[in-house]
Amino acid sequence: MKKPLVMLLAGGGGTRLGVLVKKRAKPAVPFAGRYRIIDFALSNVMHAGLDWVGVLTQYKPLSLMRHLGVGGAWNLRGRRRGVRILPPRTGEEAGDWYKGTADAIWQNFNFMKQMSPERVLILSGDHIYRMDYRKMIDDHLAQGADLTIAVMKVEPRDVSRFGMVWTDSSGIVSRFEEKPPEADTSLASMGIYLFEWDCLVDALESVVATKKGYDFGFDVMARLLGSKKVSTHLFEGYWRDVGTISSYYNANMDALDPRSGLDLDRWEICTKDEDGPRGDQPPAVFSKGSRCIDSLVSSACVVQGQVQGSILSPGVIVETGATVVSSILMDGVVVRSGTKIKGALVDKKVNIGKGVIIDAGRSATTNLDYEKCLLDGLSVIGKGVVIPDGVQIGANVVIDSDVIQEQFSENLPDGSSLHC
Repeated sequence: MKKPLVMLLAGGGGTRLGVLVKKRAKPAVPFAGRYRIIDFALSNVMHAGLDWVGVLTQYKPLSLMRHLGVGGAWNLRGRRRGVRILPPRTGEEAGDWYKGTADAIWQNFNFMKQMSPERVLILSGDHIYRMDYRKMIDDHLAQGADLTIAVMKVEPRDVSRFGMVWTDSSGIVSRFEEKPPEADTSLASMGIYLFEWDCLVDALESVVATKKGYDFGFDVMARLLGSKKVSTHLFEGYWRDVGTISSYYNANMDALDPRSGLDLDRWEICTKDEDGPRGDQPPAVFSKGSRCIDSLVSSACVVQGQVQGSILSPGVIVETGATVVSSILMDGVVVRSGTKIKGALVDKKVNIGKGVIIDAGRSATTNLDYEKCLLDGLSVIGKGVVIPDGVQIGANVVIDSDVIQEQFSENLPDGSSLHC
């Protein structure tokens, strides 16, 4: 039996992540200090022993492509295994960007055909989870299914966010409805599909090629249920869609909570170190008088101040007298002395001056520029921002990437924005 070909959807813009995706695709967004979101799906592929991965890119793919390289970080480099980056085939027709998940797969039909697969495993590159795909493959073969959908149980309040699945007692799908307002089933699709090759070809040719639809959930499933055997694989572990600022922040905070189910060490998540082998970066340094509680501190950090309940990515500096609480600081952030940060998401290479106050938290003041992104009081600072000394920043504040200190004419109250 040949191993399934993996097609990894990684082209989404993730617009609800706001300034975090201004310069990168959603799967390339850093996570939990030294990882990126796509590392989780790729590590799952590695642990399952699968060999070939086609990564479908589209939105601002450069940082993602640099991160993937040739797949060596996930043991996917070799004569009989590898990662193939598949950009959209723009230029052939007007409007030929991917119109949906099924259309993205269809536009790469020739690549798949050249690989001569028996089965195709379709994954998303923007979820945080640890899953053994071998168990899903075993269930698929045991059922003799044409298609198997990975499902998990969700609460009734969450059904409108997912494709909901109804099954009979043997796990065969009898009904599929994408994002219904309510449902009398608790099984939700995870967007992970294992297709028999002939079934996938039939679905793409009959739906996408004929322009009857472009999405697996909304369009393809309805076509298959009447003619193919569609089964389910129940997943019961940790899984998070990090499509919003709040869900992304909460998933990062789960990495600090041993009760959450997110266990980076036990999951053995692999990543590509941006600055060469991990040994090239010095260990974190904690100065005399510093204090660090319930936090994740990466290599090359220097902590001279106070850190609590926070995540510091590689190279972060927290100077003497500075305080960082319940925040996420990405690579190379500098927090100058006397600064106090609470409830903030700070992108890479931000320089925060002395005596700055970033005091996020619950706030009724909505950020009108990013009302779909900021709902919980978090404030977000884009990549490369320079914040001058003494500025005060409230809740639900957004500062665009590359804003320089001369652009700060005043303090930023709750719900305000500062654009580049």
